[in-house]
Amino acid sequence: MVFYLIGLGLGNVEDITVKGLNAVRKCKRVHLEAYTSILCYGLEKKQLEEFYGREVIEADRTMVEQNSDEILNGADVDDVAMLVVGDPFGATTHADLVLRAKQRNIPVQVIHNASIMNAVGCCGLQLYNFGETVSIVMWLDGWEPDSYYDKIANNVSKGYHTLCLLDIKTKEQSVENMMRGRKIYEPARYQSCAEACRQLITIAERRKAAGEKPIYTEETKVVGLARVGWEDQKIVACSMKEMTEIYMGPPLHCLIIPGHTHPLEDDMLATFAPS
Repeated sequence: MVFYLIGLGLGNVEDITVKGLNAVRKCKRVHLEAYTSILCYGLEKKQLEEFYGREVIEADRTMVEQNSDEILNGADVDDVAMLVVGDPFGATTHADLVLRAKQRNIPVQVIHNASIMNAVGCCGLQLYNFGETVSIVMWLDGWEPDSYYDKIANNVSKGYHTLCLLDIKTKEQSVENMMRGRKIYEPARYQSCAEACRQLITIAERRKAAGEKPIYTEETKVVGLARVGWEDQKIVACSMKEMTEIYMGPPLHCLIIPGHTHPLEDDMLATFAPS
């Protein structure tokens, strides 16, 4: 029997590969990893079940990271699948799940699909010119981390493009509800390109005030991407300052800070100037 880790692609239920769909339809149990990304905005689990012809069990962060045995139990006697938006290895959590399966001598088969890591090439920047990917987290009152700045600086110094994955917060609890053990969750939040750029500009200003020359300014060109792979995909290339005022629409968003660009890349980016 096999534990399948199946990528769903970026857009909607139809983006699953034929190989992946065939695997899903023969599995005894099918889980959907439901916290590192989302499918189409507003897509319901029912739609997945209707298309796959199978019941789909949502697996939240607690189940995937702390109670993975619930997912793997029975995979030694029946085929079991974990569905992952994008590609299965777009998050380290899923590599950990594979390791746990192998420790239990459960055969693993990975079925790949498109992910944001390669789909960002749609903006015209060449994938082989990207450096380390960074994650920009939402700032909260009294908590404004900026460790990702140093990774961006390292990429910029080498002329590499930087893909910035923007924060999402789903199934988050307030401190009070957490302390009281109440399973009441805050509304989902998704960081926008505008919000990310405001944070990046603030970090640059703080570095400058501390006597350091920032590696970018508010005039640095950035590329905002929203809902990549979806029918209403949106791409805008402009200055970081301009991006703070641009509405990119519903999530998910990501941001690119270009490094050295080839003339062909410049020509492509020019087609995404704000209208």
